[in-house]
Amino acid sequence: MDGPIQAPAEASTPPPFLLERPPLQAAPLVLASPHSGRHYPASFLAASRLDPVSLRRSEDGFVEELFADAPSHGVPLLSATFPRVYCDANREAWELDPGMFDGPLPDFVNSASPRVGAGLGTIARVVASGETVYRRRLSFNEAADRIRALWEPYHAALSGLIGETVRRFGCCLLIDCHSMPSLPGEPGRAADMILGDAHGTSAGPRATRLLEETLGGLGYRLRRNDPYAGGYVTRHYGRPREGVHVIQLEIARSLYMDERRIQRLPGLEGLRADMDRMVQRLAAEDWSFLKP
Repeated sequence: MDGPIQAPAEASTPPPFLLERPPLQAAPLVLASPHSGRHYPASFLAASRLDPVSLRRSEDGFVEELFADAPSHGVPLLSATFPRVYCDANREAWELDPGMFDGPLPDFVNSASPRVGAGLGTIARVVASGETVYRRRLSFNEAADRIRALWEPYHAALSGLIGETVRRFGCCLLIDCHSMPSLPGEPGRAADMILGDAHGTSAGPRATRLLEETLGGLGYRLRRNDPYAGGYVTRHYGRPREGVHVIQLEIARSLYMDERRIQRLPGLEGLRADMDRMVQRLAAEDWSFLKP
């Protein structure tokens, strides 16, 4: 399989994130990929009732590769190494489903969110296809260990990047990079990409429009906020009145990967080149209008 599942020994466990920094940040831009991680601990694979490929279909496969050239244009790139099905960085820290655990959960846990109800909390109960992940109930300590070892360091790094960018430039635009499964629709009219700005609340309209025009100029069909308006990262960090703007970018997997086999397609290189052009153009923009 292209891009095999990673389940190395504990000694070779990667850090929770990779941060690629340019020698000098050229613009108030930050890119992040919270769902492209593919390090699957052996203990997790043993506890799951699903085969590795079924688990991997929850990934935003290879998204970090699409934006790998961003640092060459002075734009930092943050990527989670842990898979979304193991711990979801685009959720609150403690969105947990009580039915998954072998005992009561602490009072601070959010067990009533729509994400939890759908089985897609911080620790997922199901994969994207709706199949149950685990053979057994988990202990709360298992979830807490993942959140503290993975979720918290990732968000500390993301928050730090945003803060550094605001201090340097007076503002920040975070593009939270994701991929989306094929969507039903009329042939030839499905969106290639969807921009989510939480219906205009996580980013100023000019920022969203500029990103839209840049991608549209590269020939991609775009929609806004339908059906993806943005997750936790978009809504939590997006504070336009404070100069922090966040846009979630969803890219159709059919453009660059075999969704069933989780394999790269030849289109990946062309898409990567276009994302490189996008970053280059955005890095050259005057973003002073983002300042509060």
